[in-house]
Amino acid sequence: MKFSLFIHMERVSPEEDQKKLYEEMLELCRIADEGGMHAIWTGEHHGMNFTISPNPFLNLVDIARQTKNVRLGTGTVIAPFWHPIRLAGEAAMTDLITGGRLDLGIARGAYSFEYERMVPGLDAWGAGQRMRELIPAIQKLWQGDYEHQGEFWQFPRTTSSPLPVQQPHPPIWVAARDPNSHEFAVEHGCNVQVTPLHQGDEEVVSLMERFNAACEKHSGRPRPKIMVLRHTYVADSEEDAQRGAEELNMFYNYFGAWFKNEKPISMGLIETITPSEAAKHPFYSPEAMRKNQIVGEAPEVIERIKSYEALGYDEFSFWIDSGMSFERKRASLERFLGDVMPAFA
Repeated sequence: MKFSLFIHMERVSPEEDQKKLYEEMLELCRIADEGGMHAIWTGEHHGMNFTISPNPFLNLVDIARQTKNVRLGTGTVIAPFWHPIRLAGEAAMTDLITGGRLDLGIARGAYSFEYERMVPGLDAWGAGQRMRELIPAIQKLWQGDYEHQGEFWQFPRTTSSPLPVQQPHPPIWVAARDPNSHEFAVEHGCNVQVTPLHQGDEEVVSLMERFNAACEKHSGRPRPKIMVLRHTYVADSEEDAQRGAEELNMFYNYFGAWFKNEKPISMGLIETITPSEAAKHPFYSPEAMRKNQIVGEAPEVIERIKSYEALGYDEFSFWIDSGMSFERKRASLERFLGDVMPAFA
């Protein structure tokens, strides 16, 4: 099993200095690279201080200059916000600048807040349809001299400029949940990213079952890789683990509020969630976070991830976004690198 870091610059208060937050994110990336992680992933979001990354390719090019070995992944670009020619070219340029280290993760997106601003009137179904048109188009643009007459985009014969370093192209990953998304990924030669979010390990099992079913349905295609993304906190004690669970409880309350798109938002920050409001969401409770997320001392974390490895997952991505302080994130990541990863050597 390979290990990666999933990270954004996250801002929860107007008092937090953005440059300092970005430097702290870069430091965590350097630690991950020096500690032997396989990859770093960062996504795309707009108008949200909760996860700041308007163009993940900018972040990845900068991270490439600060690291030596890690692969650099978009986790993920949001398909309906990109024209195929633009995405093919920017991804290829990133692959060129980073020396062939790019992995291109693509998703339909999740936040109606972003849909309303970037593509008014878009819903999840329409976003998914655009993703299904986009991916084959960029694959063919990388082959060259491709004309496209689709439902959402039309353009005359075009070749991606530049072409990517990796041949035939950088690995493509599809964020998948429902069976149709798994089947689409396998059919089109794409790897799969999954996340159970706040749910427990029964969802981790179910997601693998959906992936295996898709592989069986398309048995003539090579089996792609599958990565599971999970909020992780490696604690130094049970008391510390409980604190981590409480912090993740608040993170998920903010995540849910952004997803529901009901609370007032000003200057990219959502209205403060009070402890009494947070207590109304039992499936985000500290107890649920302690049970469902990968939270605990190193032996417990190792056991949980070993169970994912036994299911057949190829990569475990340490989702470090949590609302925690930089110091707590760094300590957890260092314990993961020093105490957890060696058990999988």
